[in-house]
Amino acid sequence: MSFRKDFVWGAAAASYQIEGAALEDGKGLSVWDSFAHTEGKTKNNDTGDIACDHYHRYKDDVLLMKEIGLKAYRFSISWPRILPDGTDKINSKGLEFYSNLVDELLKAGIEPYVTLFHWDLPQAIYDRGGWMNREIADWFADYVRIVVEHLSDRVKYWMTTNEPQCHILIGHANGRHAPGDQVGNREAFTMMHHIHLAHGKAVQAIRKYSKQPCHIGFAPNPSPCVPATGNKEDLNAAKAHTFHGAARGLWSNTWWLDPVLLGKYPEDGIRSFETDFPIEIIKAGDMETLHQPLDFLGLNLYQGSLVCYDEEKGCVDYPKKIGFDKTALKWQVLPQALYYMPKYLYERYGLPILITENGLSLPDWVSLDGKVHDPNRIDFLHRYIAELKKAAGEGVDILGYFTWSVMDNFEWAEGYNERFGLIYVDYATQERILKDSAYWYHDVIQSNGANL
Repeated sequence: MSFRKDFVWGAAAASYQIEGAALEDGKGLSVWDSFAHTEGKTKNNDTGDIACDHYHRYKDDVLLMKEIGLKAYRFSISWPRILPDGTDKINSKGLEFYSNLVDELLKAGIEPYVTLFHWDLPQAIYDRGGWMNREIADWFADYVRIVVEHLSDRVKYWMTTNEPQCHILIGHANGRHAPGDQVGNREAFTMMHHIHLAHGKAVQAIRKYSKQPCHIGFAPNPSPCVPATGNKEDLNAAKAHTFHGAARGLWSNTWWLDPVLLGKYPEDGIRSFETDFPIEIIKAGDMETLHQPLDFLGLNLYQGSLVCYDEEKGCVDYPKKIGFDKTALKWQVLPQALYYMPKYLYERYGLPILITENGLSLPDWVSLDGKVHDPNRIDFLHRYIAELKKAAGEGVDILGYFTWSVMDNFEWAEGYNERFGLIYVDYATQERILKDSAYWYHDVIQSNGANL
């Protein structure tokens, strides 16, 4: 059995993580430019100044994508590369780069999937209040309009935001990511509401200005609860806990999904936070604005929690076995997550599911034979995609799968310590080497998953 005939096989990357050219051709500063240049914020004080130098090497990179056999490439656009000051003055060189990239992809037979915000907020916007400033929703929508006007004659597939929960909570609540702030719950909720508003206004802008029929979604990373057994009690407990508004505090999935997809904040979550939830930030018409019709729901998924039913608490973590399977980042390997989470999301929200990120970090190196052998990545991807195939076989509408990442890159606060790519990058020389997993993925694409 293979996937549907029009199944989309792709790989993903993000602007700050691969482009480099941090201050070239009129690009403005992002909060990640500032954060990475602050002593001690990233491992080894690594920055994205050069990264994979994709800004200058995109033509060669697209040829490698074609060699792998990718049908689609998901990339993000750097807001400050288009609008150096966040608003008003357009940087034509920035638009030219993305236009050329789109042309190169289409020439190679690769469909571009564009993410409009993947964390590199313009520093100038942050200096004007960032996500605490309600006006950011309009600023973002205007940036989106500019991009759509210039690219939508060739781009059909759009995602508004990537992992908004990570950007707000890791970047602004615990400070481990840019901009490095540490705010309280009320401020975090305010920023949450404003990023939801920005998403809604961006969807409106795409639909209004697109030059051809378009497909719109966003790419959150909700955490699944995987039942420890197949008994009814564990199955029900896992699904209920996945969508409980107080299960993980501000990280609870429904804070980041229900407003956008159902038009309401989770009542059980509001009750749990009581006065910490600033109800006054929600103005007339807000919920209608942020709850826009979407064509698909993106899902970034790397890990999950194994849980079981508990008579007293309803649901508890199932004890990890000693020496449990883990990635280089110590994330638990739990392939069933790519079966249960698409199933949960499809049943609750009714939108087709697009896996927008899935992969793992490994300590890859170039072997004596000049190749990069990564059998554990092949095993990981095989297991996860097989679980996705199972969900599709049971009627879950799965549109496609994008592995993270097309190439090794700057892994945020981890700097260049982690390698997620199908393509090995020597950062000193910028040499690229297709890993064994890239050739394996090529064969999976060719068979449309029938060989799994």
